[in-house]
Amino acid sequence: MADAQADLERAEQRAGVRVRSLTEVSELLDAQHVFDEVWPPAGGGTQVASNMMRAIVHAGGYACAAYRDDEPIGAALGFVGRHRAEGEWHGHLHSHMAAVLDPYRDQHIGSALKLHQRVWSLEQGIDTVVWTFDPLVRRNARVNLVKLGVDVEGFEADFYGPMDDGINSGDPTDRLFAWWRVDSPRVHAAMRAEVAEIDVDLLAAQGRDVRVIALPDDIVALRSQDGVAALEWRLRVREELHDAFASGYRVTGFATIGGYALERTS
Repeated sequence: MADAQADLERAEQRAGVRVRSLTEVSELLDAQHVFDEVWPPAGGGTQVASNMMRAIVHAGGYACAAYRDDEPIGAALGFVGRHRAEGEWHGHLHSHMAAVLDPYRDQHIGSALKLHQRVWSLEQGIDTVVWTFDPLVRRNARVNLVKLGVDVEGFEADFYGPMDDGINSGDPTDRLFAWWRVDSPRVHAAMRAEVAEIDVDLLAAQGRDVRVIALPDDIVALRSQDGVAALEWRLRVREELHDAFASGYRVTGFATIGGYALERTS
């Protein structure tokens, strides 16, 4: 626990923010502001009502915001879920939303939010945080796999169905599932910067059954510039993920060439 707190403090210092939990409606409005700025709903309104956030937190869920000079510039929201493992039910934190305002992206604020979730989860006796992420967003994939040390367990095409916000509108919501076992050796190694990108050619030369699923440099920019090309990437990666998982491969890391490294496990 002390190590996790120290990891969070270093992340906050690097990002130039302080992350704190939110409980009262007046505080939760800070998170609501961030979510609506990042995912502006079509026709106005809000992504998540403050009364819903208040209910989630009151029922044992999680909300936080990252502040710089008392200004909320990032936020996250999650609720406690359940999953079955070895025939028994176990609890986890499902991190439903995490966002950073556009002028402050690529400043390590997202990592600070995640490490705050890690500390909160450990304080609650929760050892796993789960979230979904768009498989085409290369920078997110690298952060998840290399910087945080998540395991990827599963893929679903168009998981959320159609979404009408300013980012996802018109694009299928394909998602990978990140399982972050917050006190695992892999996560501790990631915190010490000991999780490296994978040289798939080197593993293949050693006789390992590996493959790579390449990703576009910047799918967000491509969607705004060439929707047809973006959809082609979406369908190609979807097909490759379906085929890989069905053939017994699993994602083992981020490849040096910019994509997913997979190895056959069965």
